[in-house]
Amino acid sequence: MDFSLPSDFDDIRREVARICAKFPGEYWRDLEPDLYPEEFVRTLTALGWLSVLIPEEYGGGGLGLTAAAIILEEISASGANPSACHAQMYIMGTLLRHGSEEQKRRWLPEIAAGDVRLQAFGVTEPGAGSDTLSLATSAERTGTGYRINGQKIWTSRALYSDLMIVLARTTPIEQVAKRGEGLSVFLVDLRAAKGVTIRPIRTMMNHNTTEVFFDNVEVGPEALIGEEGKGFRYILDGMNAERVLIASECLGDGRWFVEKAAAYASERRVFGRPIGSNQGVQFPIARAYAALQAADLVRHKAAWLFEQQQPCGAEANMAKMLASEASWAAANACLDTHGGFGFAVEYDIERKFRETRLYQVAPVANNLVLAFLGQNVLGMPRSY
Repeated sequence: MDFSLPSDFDDIRREVARICAKFPGEYWRDLEPDLYPEEFVRTLTALGWLSVLIPEEYGGGGLGLTAAAIILEEISASGANPSACHAQMYIMGTLLRHGSEEQKRRWLPEIAAGDVRLQAFGVTEPGAGSDTLSLATSAERTGTGYRINGQKIWTSRALYSDLMIVLARTTPIEQVAKRGEGLSVFLVDLRAAKGVTIRPIRTMMNHNTTEVFFDNVEVGPEALIGEEGKGFRYILDGMNAERVLIASECLGDGRWFVEKAAAYASERRVFGRPIGSNQGVQFPIARAYAALQAADLVRHKAAWLFEQQQPCGAEANMAKMLASEASWAAANACLDTHGGFGFAVEYDIERKFRETRLYQVAPVANNLVLAFLGQNVLGMPRSY
């Protein structure tokens, strides 16, 4: 059993960290509460770091999921907010794995070059939430393609995306044998589409999220990705990669919190000695570190299985859950260690604290991960 990674991965870590160092805490604080990190995304795109999963023949880096995971981990570990980076990496996987050759040659080179942005993922709806199969957005066949009507919510970065992946029902649910049938995936060009309304949603962290309304939006047949009616499978196919990437962000957040807390605990002196010599300060930091190391192993196993095209649903979901819980434990330990200074904006702890809390809820709630494990791995009765 070999736990080492190729030396190239160390080079990736160093280079990404070098770039992120040019965007210190002040940069991210100035973007609060909801400005988009345009310069940061443009810089990473120009250097090819956001297109690593796109094959070289389409202008990308041609690397695997582990490389992408390390990139996002380092972005988080630098103190940056990677939310504007992860989406493009996993969203375009639907196009990459299930799009036609014509679609891939049309869009992937432009996405890789940064001439076109694919950062919006239209799946979740107000009335469905985690029950994706209850979505109401419809795509009705017309003589020239499809007509889309409905509403999506939590479609982050839609205001800054040229393209959007949209999941819609093409066959009414009462006409299909299984609820997962009759759903299709469309690649909608937001620059040309008429009838799309995008409204920002203010949240506790800067995630650039929105709700999107489709009012008789006409798209041509070339917008359909893969076969009609099989869209839900295509979306599920990309979720394991998404889980691994989100887990990596959490691991990066956790590293940032632990390093920040350990340094402060070693330097800050109260009652004549460093506060880190007190077990009540030291042990929560050490425990968070141990949890991060355990989650890291599961993350790498999930990424390896994905790259080997082996089943990895359990590992990917566990990695996301364990990493999100470990990063939250690290966040609390860091905040407690800094005391009142942890709430001061200039320390960036409160910002990262808010950002990492999201991942116990999204893109899948940890309770749903437990339900998945209970039912699909341990064979217990369905809980929902």
